[in-house]
Amino acid sequence: MSYFDAASSLPLHPVARQALLAALDEGWADPGRPHREGRRARMLLDAARESAAEAVGCRPDELHFTPSGTHALHSGVAGALAGRRRVGRRLVVAAVEHSAVLHAAEAHERIGGSVRQVGVDRAGRVDPREFAEAVGAGSTGAGGAGATGGAEGAGAAAGGAAGLACLQSANHEVGTVQPVEEVADACAEAGVPLLVDAAQSLPWGPVPGGWSLLAGSAHKWGGPGGVGLLVVRKGTRFAPQGPVDERESGRAPGFENIPGIVAAAASLRAVRAEADAEAARLRELTALIRARVPELVPDAEVVGDPERRLPHLVTFSCLYVDGEALLHALDAAGFSVSSGSSCTSSTLTPSHVLRAMGVLSEGNVRVSLPPGTEEADVERFLQRLPEAVASVRGRVPGVRADAGGAAGGGETLGGTGGAAGGEVTVDARGKRCPVPVIELAKVVGRLPEGGVVTVLADDEAAALDIPAWCEMTGNTFEGRDGESYRVRRVAGA
Repeated sequence: MSYFDAASSLPLHPVARQALLAALDEGWADPGRPHREGRRARMLLDAARESAAEAVGCRPDELHFTPSGTHALHSGVAGALAGRRRVGRRLVVAAVEHSAVLHAAEAHERIGGSVRQVGVDRAGRVDPREFAEAVGAGSTGAGGAGATGGAEGAGAAAGGAAGLACLQSANHEVGTVQPVEEVADACAEAGVPLLVDAAQSLPWGPVPGGWSLLAGSAHKWGGPGGVGLLVVRKGTRFAPQGPVDERESGRAPGFENIPGIVAAAASLRAVRAEADAEAARLRELTALIRARVPELVPDAEVVGDPERRLPHLVTFSCLYVDGEALLHALDAAGFSVSSGSSCTSSTLTPSHVLRAMGVLSEGNVRVSLPPGTEEADVERFLQRLPEAVASVRGRVPGVRADAGGAAGGGETLGGTGGAAGGEVTVDARGKRCPVPVIELAKVVGRLPEGGVVTVLADDEAAALDIPAWCEMTGNTFEGRDGESYRVRRVAGA
């Protein structure tokens, strides 16, 4: 079985396992006590903090260990906003942030705050200029109350400056690396602290730029689950929310998981030592997948930035495929992968990341290679993938399993008032993806050039997949009116 879901979690790194076992024997005592056992536990905790801080690129007293990466994000967002509540209550986030950040944004709205989402391009990347506009960079009176602790009055007088901005360093679903340095400069100009979710990129290197807060999660780099980290740089206003105690400067109350923390810091140091060589090797393997998938699988689209991306992650989507069925087919073939597809049992809506990018969501597959993956494993995946896709397509009526695409067949449909030929309405209401797109594809090929298909669909995924289908096939998407989608056939498409 080949495990290709490293972006979700990694098995325990050998170094982490050794450190964990040793710390279980040595780090069980309360590090807050002055006796010998407590001092020994404190030494282990302090050494782990120094090691992790060196890897992150911050001071040890700026780094705090939390029960998880999600906890780090939630407490980071809430604490930074509370610390700047006199300046502004507007939270700025990228539309493709991890759900943990978006959940924190929803909580902020429930208590009266506002949220501004910054969109992304089809590669999943934010425009630094749009982000700068969202945080108020360049506007008069907005500065002076931000990450480095200037006077609060200037931002408040400006009528509500942003309280906090959030931007992931790299996307967890498609691997696109974000322009953190440029955004951090814009935030600094506006006097707004920037929180970076570095969960996916931290194993590969420190996050550049003048960010103010940073969060990470140990199980993403081969550390144990249940350990996260939150960095709050000096000068950043921060007010911990909820009950606090003396642990971790009040930013993660409760008894520290010292064995887990020691293992997390040890594994981060270990993966960093191998990161450059491993990144170069894995980048070649993911480039191979990016190049070969469109050749091997008809009607497939590789998404995400082809160059500015994480080295180990590649995502693609396949038309006319039920996403859950494809994951099961690949699992049966010996490959553990993930998906942002809308076609799964857990959700009937597309991934918010794919939706924000405006790319195809159906039949989505995320391949994230763990360290040590061999080229032979990837070649075997590429050999089995076409068969898996064909087997899933073969179960859907009207879809050609051998060559992809929907079988139109039959005579050319006559006109019913279309501008340049036929006009047909397809009623796919009550049907889930990929059926609406399949029904569209079956009909459009039977229309003359300029003919129009109106698809009636109430599945939320149709709003994403029908325009994406048009982009992939060369037909023209003319727009949407409620549950009605109009597609015009282009000659040769």
